[in-house]
Amino acid sequence: MNDNKVLDVHDKPAPGRWLALSLQHMFAMFGATILVPQLVGLSPAIALLTSGLATLVFILVTRFKVPAYLGSSFAFIAPILAATESGGIGSAMIGSMFVALVYGIISLVIWRTGSGWIMKILPPVVVGPVIMVIGLAVAPTAVSMASTIKVNGVAEYNLLHFSAALVTLAAAIICLMFFRGVVSLMPVLIGIVVGYIYSAAIGILDFSKVQEADWFAMPKFLLPGIDYEFVITPELLLIMVPISIVTISEHIGHQLVLGRVVERDFIKDPGLNRSLLGDGLGTLISGFLGGPPKTTYGENIGVMAITRVYSVYVIIGAAVFAILFSFIGKLMAIIETIPQAVLGGISILLFGIIASSGLRMLVDHKVDFGQQRNLVIASVILVIGIGGASINISETFQVGGMALAAIVGVFLNLILPGRTNESLADDPIE
Repeated sequence: MNDNKVLDVHDKPAPGRWLALSLQHMFAMFGATILVPQLVGLSPAIALLTSGLATLVFILVTRFKVPAYLGSSFAFIAPILAATESGGIGSAMIGSMFVALVYGIISLVIWRTGSGWIMKILPPVVVGPVIMVIGLAVAPTAVSMASTIKVNGVAEYNLLHFSAALVTLAAAIICLMFFRGVVSLMPVLIGIVVGYIYSAAIGILDFSKVQEADWFAMPKFLLPGIDYEFVITPELLLIMVPISIVTISEHIGHQLVLGRVVERDFIKDPGLNRSLLGDGLGTLISGFLGGPPKTTYGENIGVMAITRVYSVYVIIGAAVFAILFSFIGKLMAIIETIPQAVLGGISILLFGIIASSGLRMLVDHKVDFGQQRNLVIASVILVIGIGGASINISETFQVGGMALAAIVGVFLNLILPGRTNESLADDPIE
């Protein structure tokens, strides 16, 4: 065991230290968690609230054995936008709930049959390119947000706003490159803060909402049957559900890396079935209340690796803080005043990092592109996903983009000759 650990999984810190450590974890996930709802038109307050609730549920389901924080998933940005365009924001919430159902079904199957089969159908040559698609498919959105503003409903280039995006981007890069410790794990939050201050200096902020906001305010819920009609369509399911292939892969990867950090095998104890179920229930609660789908956060794993504090109670404290912050109306109003240019600037880096992490997976696992099989699978996934290819059976029945890329990738991996036994369980990350 690691003798250098400060607090083990079940250790409780002293009250004052507990407060500081939990706030640190909350700020580590804060920027990314509120960025997703900002990009897809959901409430940042609901994203914070549901991230806290989802984390508490996850810890409960995993029997207080896995110190993981659940935040907004970037894998669902493009699907949520597509589902919203197709049937309104309510459709995206319905889709999220069905993604959670898939998690539950797979969790049940793993409970009965073991986890070996899912590791084999999701090798790095499939998961890596699909992760790249997550970042690259929404790259045009980031650039547009960074460099344009709407004038009479038409997007026009604006140098002043683009300068705010560049300042935001520069601040985030400086955090990553020239700082160590916890600061290097919060480039999104720090980049947004610096970009916000610069935006205020050049006069592109509107503080009227902040002045009008109450200190206490209920988050804006989106409830089925009240705020939208609960209508399920095949098109909706095909837009959202296949992305679970990606997020389940991400979940497994995070459990493996976190296990190495705290020196435990979470795939065996409490079991992949329990951690997937906890993730799925968190996404179900989030979708029901109007928040984005959830995923375990690498940022918080990084904080644990640096601080050597693995206490699940610290994560619980961060979840409680997130819930409390979601009811502070002034804070949420400030978040809503963040200029699109600032969000676009940080998205340029963040989406690029997501794409690069997929490339890193291919490099780390030494995927051989001298083999035609690997070349074919990766090439087809990238072009279908980034190009936005779709299969349109009718006006209301189609599957395309990232979802189609993930499905085709898994299919090609199963039918093409030359399969190896390599899986995500062979993750070389230390």
